[in-house]
Amino acid sequence: MPVAPSWSVRCPTAAEGPAQRSPLTDIPPRGTNGGVFTRRSFLIASALSGTSALAACSSKTPTAPASSGIDQQAIAAAEAARPHTGRTVTATLTPRPTTVDLGGVSAQTLAYSDHVPGPLIRASVGDELAVTVSNGLDHETSIHWHGIALRNDMDGASPATPNIKPGNDFTYRFSAPHAGTYWAHPHTGLDTDYGLYLPVIIDDPAERGSYDAEWIVVLDDWTSGTGKSPQQIYEGLHAMSGMGGMGGHDMGAMGDMPMATSALLGGDAGDVKYPYFLANGRIPTAPTVFHAKPGQRIRLRIINAGADTAFRVALAGHRMTVTHTDGFPVDPVVVDALLLGMGERYDVIVTAGDGVFALVAAAEGKDGIARTVLSTGAGTTPDPSFRPAELTRQVGTVADLTATGAVDLGPITPDVTLAAELTGSMMMYNWGINGRPFDERRTLSIRQGQRATMTFTNSTMMWHPMHMHGHTFQVLQADGRRGPRKDTVIVLPRQQLTVALVADNPGDWMLHCHNAYHQEAGMMTTLEYA
Repeated sequence: MPVAPSWSVRCPTAAEGPAQRSPLTDIPPRGTNGGVFTRRSFLIASALSGTSALAACSSKTPTAPASSGIDQQAIAAAEAARPHTGRTVTATLTPRPTTVDLGGVSAQTLAYSDHVPGPLIRASVGDELAVTVSNGLDHETSIHWHGIALRNDMDGASPATPNIKPGNDFTYRFSAPHAGTYWAHPHTGLDTDYGLYLPVIIDDPAERGSYDAEWIVVLDDWTSGTGKSPQQIYEGLHAMSGMGGMGGHDMGAMGDMPMATSALLGGDAGDVKYPYFLANGRIPTAPTVFHAKPGQRIRLRIINAGADTAFRVALAGHRMTVTHTDGFPVDPVVVDALLLGMGERYDVIVTAGDGVFALVAAAEGKDGIARTVLSTGAGTTPDPSFRPAELTRQVGTVADLTATGAVDLGPITPDVTLAAELTGSMMMYNWGINGRPFDERRTLSIRQGQRATMTFTNSTMMWHPMHMHGHTFQVLQADGRRGPRKDTVIVLPRQQLTVALVADNPGDWMLHCHNAYHQEAGMMTTLEYA
């Protein structure tokens, strides 16, 4: 089986001065896929589709959508306060039906190109991004810029940004205030479980290069191909769930049917058992290969673009030094493996050994892996089923991390306290926040300039990766320690987790579970500026 090229870009060492970023030197790998199982073990799969574009330079002023009903003066003032370089990075994306090759497995899917993930978009802090989306789908679409604290009317989540109708174009224009590892995906229905996603990297030109090479790895669980669509999967979850209502308990397995479980996730690992897990759009038998030299320091940027799967990630023969999560720096922590929920990103530094090494992302609590390969010299690629010993050693989680002093949010004394109880069950497959689905929500309210704490109380038997748009928050550890800055965090079943945030980005913002099926079933609300 031929090995597809990997993403790679060389970065200078600290001695060479500020890092000079360059475009990806290799074409991102092609992708594909097949059928699916829920934990109630009925066979499902899905058909998808998509397209892509590229990046360049030019210059225009952001314009808000005419139908936006939010405070445009406040949004304009917040935008003016962000850094601006005067440069514009442009890209064009065309989501459409297409066939992708996942490495010997072909799938009809939706994508931005003839491969998944879509093309990398890269800019520097303060650059304007002008990304034109030409909708080639048969339904409305959008692009949400996951993790970027951008202007509210460009967030890509309706109604702040109107969805793009079939056959129509829309240009997202915004500046990027913070460096980091981000990604983009639709915020329309279950489109997050197709191939419509791409990495977004925002560089800080002032950051001195402390690494020699960069390796971007995007992970995904894949349902699309020859069986049922995500919508059919969603309907199947409802059909298999029996009777019940909001606030009940997760039914777990039905009868003698198997259920995926994980101690790290506090029990039930997910709703869907996938036939394939992908790393950079490839199945484990046809991995991409990243080439480096022994002794080089590699900055590894890991993105979990999955819909229903947490990944436990390890690089055989190496330990990883965690430097960032969700774009923001943390005090360095050395681990053997990392746990990533859907929507989370981690940056780590590894010092490359001599040989051929598998980077394995085990689908946490599920039977399957994604993998890609690091090659620095002679050797053979490990067997596709190989699992490195590092996966069972020290696994890093958010509880191990602390924000650096430079990005700590400061005093915790809140002007307002917010509560987000995560409610629902597998009974009727109903999920909500504060006992209500999204269409019956009671919004959370905050005022410009306020400091707030928000407590997530998970009253369900499922874990939920909770994502906030337009802001980052600082995790407040249960033992009183100040944790990392993040925009997506795992809330374990029957647990509470409190975060601190600053109201510095006016608008109406989504707050939701990043399990695509929980979100679609109602686990979403809005944080609105009064």
